[in-house]
Amino acid sequence: MRRISIVMAVLVAAVMTATALAAVNVKSLPTATFSGASVTVTGGNFSGLGNVPAIATLTVTGSATFTCYNPQGHPSPGQNPVPAQPGTTDQDLGNSDHNGRGTITNMTASVTAPSPTPSAQEVGCGGQGSTQWTVVVNTLTATAAHLVITQGGSQIFCRNYTLGGPATGTAC
Repeated sequence: MRRISIVMAVLVAAVMTATALAAVNVKSLPTATFSGASVTVTGGNFSGLGNVPAIATLTVTGSATFTCYNPQGHPSPGQNPVPAQPGTTDQDLGNSDHNGRGTITNMTASVTAPSPTPSAQEVGCGGQGSTQWTVVVNTLTATAAHLVITQGGSQIFCRNYTLGGPATGTAC
């Protein structure tokens, strides 16, 4: 009889956890602001999260442009943007301390220059394979962001944002 009680308690706990995860309510959508190499997401407000910590992960992608300097030191702007290194940041929504309610505060991730630095040929500013050209990063631009909120190993929320797109993004 005791064994049956323990099994029932585990089953009830599992069902309640699944129900709590399914009952997440979005009070306000998070918004994204693009600024150069960075994207800041803020304002997401969620309820029904229970006391299992919910974690938001923001991943940002973008491009880099370069200026090349020939062996004589003269600049030549690159013609081909290349992918920048993506940036990622995480944030605990604080729901386990706030009666199942969680909020995204200012959360910023940035792209960085590609590593290793691309060649003059890769960025399209000449060199014809010469290793004597110097390649210097000119601009870094974040062009997209992906926000995922997970709880207990399960994805419970997802948005995609693009430079020039709606601030509230689109559902994944």
